[in-house]
Amino acid sequence: MREVVDINCDMGEAFGRWRVGDTDDASLMPLISSANIAAGFHAGDPNLMDETVRLAAEHGVGIGAHPGYNDLQGFGRRKIAGTAKELVNDLVYQVGAIKEFAHRHGVRLQHVKPHGALYMEMAVNPELSQSFVQYMRTVEPNAYIFCMGGSATFRAATEAGQPVVREFYADRDYDDSGSIVFTRDAGRPDPAAIARKVLRACQEGKVRTVTGRDIDIAFESICFHSDTLGAFDIVRQMRDALVGAGIRIAPVSASAGR
Repeated sequence: MREVVDINCDMGEAFGRWRVGDTDDASLMPLISSANIAAGFHAGDPNLMDETVRLAAEHGVGIGAHPGYNDLQGFGRRKIAGTAKELVNDLVYQVGAIKEFAHRHGVRLQHVKPHGALYMEMAVNPELSQSFVQYMRTVEPNAYIFCMGGSATFRAATEAGQPVVREFYADRDYDDSGSIVFTRDAGRPDPAAIARKVLRACQEGKVRTVTGRDIDIAFESICFHSDTLGAFDIVRQMRDALVGAGIRIAPVSASAGR
């Protein structure tokens, strides 16, 4: 059973007057411990990045860059062809933006978590994962990489000695391989069912797949998405279930490996 766990959330995922989901970041921030902040390519703009980093800093939430494909119209959920060098340069550009806003507000970059289709591509693309990890080893050797356990990203980070955090996806389904089932529309999931799923994963290290099979799952952080409908109820019930079971919520600096 886990004694401490991180809760991370994708945040700042808007652009100008455009918004997604039915929950604002300000209501979610007090309930999480790590924030993955959109960096301008799939969502986010300079004013929103500044505001989201400020909110996270005020609540003691770990700051993470959430870079994605240059796909504002598709919300970063469409794969874009590019060489590993081209895609990593896109990551460098976006991570740099979040780092500077973090510096402005007197906090450091805790982690980097690729977004959407780029996250899924990196999970199965060793060349891209290795190039990304090499960049992190150069500029942020102490920052965590968030990824799925068993992914090419996890293997590359582990082999290179880069701090890495495995995620458990609260509001996504799993297949029998232990990978999340990628979807562009999660609908409105049942918060109580998600809370039960998360608590079981923390207590038993198990999750039920889309085929009804129970598989082992190892992780240090629980992820949910701010654009999922009902996000506030999801994190509130999930957090209540964990705290009620004696599990402490803390950023990955305190929860990794516990």
